[in-house]
Amino acid sequence: MGLLRSEQMKHGTLVLPAERARHFIDLVGANVNMQFEDMNSHNMQRPYKKYTQRLDEMERIIRFLTDELARIPEAEIKTNNVEGFLTNEGVYKLDDVEARLREIYQTFVQCKDNNARLLERRNAALEERFVVQTATASLRQVSSSMQRGRESDEGDQFEYDASRSLLSDTEDRPSASATRSIEMMFSNIGGVIPQAEQDRFARTLFRATRGNTFTHFQQIFEPMQDPKTGRDVHKSVFVVYFQDSRLGGSASAMSDRIAKICNSFGVNTYSWPNSFEEAEQRRAKLGVQVEDQHRLLRAHESFVMSEAEALLEPPRRGANSIIEEWRLFCKKEKSIYATLNLFEGHMNLRANAWYPAEEEDHVRAMLIRQSNGQNGQSSAMLVSDRVPPSGHKKNPPTYVRVNEFTSCFQELIDTYGLPRYEEANPTLFAIVTFPFLFGIMYGDVGHGSMLFLAGLWLVWNPEQVKYAAPALHSGRYIITMMGFFGIYAGLMYNDFFSVGFDFFGSRWNAIAHTDGDAGAEQFEPAFDAKNEGGLGPYPFGLDPAWHGATNELIYLNSMKMKISVIIGVVQMTTGLFLRWSNAFFTGNGVDFCCECIPMMVFMMCFFGYMDFMILYKWVTPLQNPPSIINSLICMGMGQKDNALMWDASIPGTLMIACVMTVPWMLFPKPILMLMKHRAENSGPGSGVHGNGAGGYGRAVPLGYDEDPEMSGKTDEEEPFDFGEICIHQVIETIEYVLGTVSHTASYLRLWALSLAHQQLSLVFFGYTISSAMQSSFPFNAIAIYIMFAAWFGVTVGVLLGMDVLECFLHTLRLHWVEFQSKFYKADGYRFEPYRHQALLEQKD
Repeated sequence: MGLLRSEQMKHGTLVLPAERARHFIDLVGANVNMQFEDMNSHNMQRPYKKYTQRLDEMERIIRFLTDELARIPEAEIKTNNVEGFLTNEGVYKLDDVEARLREIYQTFVQCKDNNARLLERRNAALEERFVVQTATASLRQVSSSMQRGRESDEGDQFEYDASRSLLSDTEDRPSASATRSIEMMFSNIGGVIPQAEQDRFARTLFRATRGNTFTHFQQIFEPMQDPKTGRDVHKSVFVVYFQDSRLGGSASAMSDRIAKICNSFGVNTYSWPNSFEEAEQRRAKLGVQVEDQHRLLRAHESFVMSEAEALLEPPRRGANSIIEEWRLFCKKEKSIYATLNLFEGHMNLRANAWYPAEEEDHVRAMLIRQSNGQNGQSSAMLVSDRVPPSGHKKNPPTYVRVNEFTSCFQELIDTYGLPRYEEANPTLFAIVTFPFLFGIMYGDVGHGSMLFLAGLWLVWNPEQVKYAAPALHSGRYIITMMGFFGIYAGLMYNDFFSVGFDFFGSRWNAIAHTDGDAGAEQFEPAFDAKNEGGLGPYPFGLDPAWHGATNELIYLNSMKMKISVIIGVVQMTTGLFLRWSNAFFTGNGVDFCCECIPMMVFMMCFFGYMDFMILYKWVTPLQNPPSIINSLICMGMGQKDNALMWDASIPGTLMIACVMTVPWMLFPKPILMLMKHRAENSGPGSGVHGNGAGGYGRAVPLGYDEDPEMSGKTDEEEPFDFGEICIHQVIETIEYVLGTVSHTASYLRLWALSLAHQQLSLVFFGYTISSAMQSSFPFNAIAIYIMFAAWFGVTVGVLLGMDVLECFLHTLRLHWVEFQSKFYKADGYRFEPYRHQALLEQKD
């Protein structure tokens, strides 16, 4: 049946032995197309739940390992070789892969914990070293200033002791009050804080201590790695100066308050050196510690790299990395057990399934072949339904067999809606009409050639864009065909980057000027304009004499406008013939007599007559050719036409036929459906679901609803409502009559887009290359070089970018709305067989 109608489907029951069920489902996913139904939906029993839970845990471990590998520089996981995995996936066993994953997971978790501890120790050593460096700089600066002050103050009775704490020098002079018992001194607390928190930290200290502290920050320009997140964090050294009072060595309330604030911010505090010599000693010691920690971290990274290389190594030439192989294995195994969860039973598992009728023998042969050599309890079988399943009213799923060439066109149709089961599929016609209508709008030999060459490159190099640009990969054939038909339409328009060809010699001869207009050149036809047997017109496409003519745009507009209308009526008529084919195929006489025939009469009597007048006017020399638009207006309004092509009774008769089709479509079908419904309810078989007014009336596969007027997606039959049927028929009639008029006018976008493309190309060429060629030598060579680059850039960006997308979208609209609305219901549901390759190629 091909692309015209979907595959014929059958419904049956697959019976599998429980002990070998996994093996048979694996074979089904690899070799046949079967869509299973959930037999446990009513009780939600999942007998293979423990296997899916194990595989969920394995997938979690793989995601963890993948994240860890992503943090390693230059660690690349080789992927996208599903075919190679499916060929060699038998080497993997669930228990072995699970044990290996758990082992590697424990190793990486321990490595991660060790790395976090090493980073914490390294960061602590670094932070303390920066604190000591800051303290050293402060002590050196204070020591120098105090030394200079002591040398300049001759009356100073004190000597500065560098071993004393910064700003904690206790006065040796006698106290002004001999009874003073509290020793006043300055103290400090140092540490490291993230730079993002330092402003909030300083404000909190100031408010909590009522301004009795001074906080100094020193930025650390080297970022530190956070052990928990692995991100770089910028930090600063801080030191808090405050006046401290100690009573006999008791704790200070101020220092306790500052310590609590530091703990609340989670900052690390370190002891502040008491002297310059102590600071130098601690800095040297910390430098050794930092180097030791760096050496341990490098050794740890080497160990992690060795473990990572084992995960990144392909198990065979050209294969995926081993971790990717395990991911695909887990995904496949999980799908197998998820499918088994749909089955019911204990010793023998059973599940209903849809499958293509032509594959039934292949499925049975595979089951028999795999069951040979086993006892009777280990045999699998497929039981086809001979009677409809109880309460089963769903239509079969839609399955259209496609290949690499037709898949992109089918995807365009499916985006609008999936065909109903065995409904006429627009894809067969869209393979030709879609690129052809695109070419009509995009017609240019030069631009079409560039698009065609780009499509050929995609066809010849599919693997280079298969995963980098999947949209281009899937649409490579449609891009190639759009470029081809763009070339064809460009030859028909005789347009090559807005420049015309002269392949066969013009059929117009230039004559001398007879008026005062020196800028206009007059032509006379060199061909036989009266069809008397002389020389014919230009063999193919537009005569080159029209390029540059004063009435070029008027002539091209008239020609392209009429071509657009002719193509539109032909395509819509094709849609009506497909509606006829649906009625014939389903045996629906009501639809054929009450919808198909009047719709065709309406289309042919008005728009078909219009196309015939256009073609007749083109090929027949007329002394006083009538205006087609005026003739149609007179025909529709019942007015007298003073310029007739034929007898005046013809348009009047055709218009009467058009008017009569409206009640023909409006009234008979609801009345016939009501009579059918009453006859079924009053007959002896009134309790049995009948074929319906829109029934197929033919032998159809058992197990689904035979009424094409119902979508078939529910298990309950909709009640008959005559009022709703009448309203629906009124809407259908009005939509067709008015829609046919608007749809015919909608095809004028073929002319509009073609005109826009041709004028843009003409403007770009005229303002770049053409203007550069008009310069004098040698400036024209430089100007052509520069303007060619500008012309090429704007051509690629506008005419090969935006204009291609614009023409593509308008072509898509013509197919979805104007063409498919004449016959396409698009209310089917997709046949989704269980296949390993399709499952593994899906992106998570």
